[in-house]
Order: sequence, then C-alpha cells, then structure tokens
Amino acid sequence: MRKVASAALRVLGILWTLPNTLIGLIGGGVGLLFGASVQFSRRDSALVFHRWPWGPGGAITFGNTILHTGDTLDSECLTYEHRAGRCDHPRIKIGDHERAHVYQYMVMGPLFLPVYLACGGVSVRNPFERAADRYAMTGRGWWP
Repeated sequence: MRKVASAALRVLGILWTLPNTLIGLIGGGVGLLFGASVQFSRRDSALVFHRWPWGPGGAITFGNTILHTGDTLDSECLTYEHRAGRCDHPRIKIGDHERAHVYQYMVMGPLFLPVYLACGGVSVRNPFERAADRYAMTGRGWWP
C-alpha cells in the first residue's frame, strides 16, 4: 500500500510541475539540435539533457528536466555556501543537488519559479539552493 501511495504522489507531482517541465523540454529540444543528448534518469525522476551547449557550466532544472552542460551528473562541484566563502564544505555531486530541485518542483509545481526567483534566484541567499546543497551532502533535507 505504501508503494502505491508513493507512486501516486510521484505521478501527481509530475503532473503538477508539467508547465515547468515543458520549459525544460523546449530548452533541451533546442539543445539536441546543437549536440546535446538525452536520457531518462529514474533515480532523478527526470529527463536529463547532457552536453547542453549554453550557460556557464553546471546544470539547471525545470520540473522533471535537467539541462546539464557536462557528460555525467556524477560530476562533483562546490556548494553555494562554499563558493561564497561562508564555510568549507566537501564537494557534492551535481546530480544529487539537481534531484533536490526536482523534488522541490514536484511539491510547488507552477509556483516554484516565481517563489524561487523571489527568494534570490541562483544565489547563496536562496534557501532552495542551500537545501539542495544540504540534500547533496547528506541525502536528507531537500525542503528549505
């Protein structure tokens, strides 16, 4: 019964964030024309577009899509707080960080982007980014 409830909640989350996922699908689709590749990641509950050709490097999540400039989500990166000089965190896996954003999108649906931007966007000040870093470090606490 618990597995059925979990699966039902996952499907509801995927449907709830579909408008955001469409943004990612459009961006990923354009990226395919310029050399990106796509794969479904069951672990991340997302379509992952690798070698996405734009941006400063790293990844960005839109609903159940991840646009990633590298070859693998197992790549390591620094946390936002570490980059800002606030603390000395170990490196995290970019896929774990982005998976937290997938979960956040599935809870907030179309409200995620406006709330995320109101909280500071891509910044160490943003509690969504700090929560994603925490989840990547510990496997827990993806919600701000």
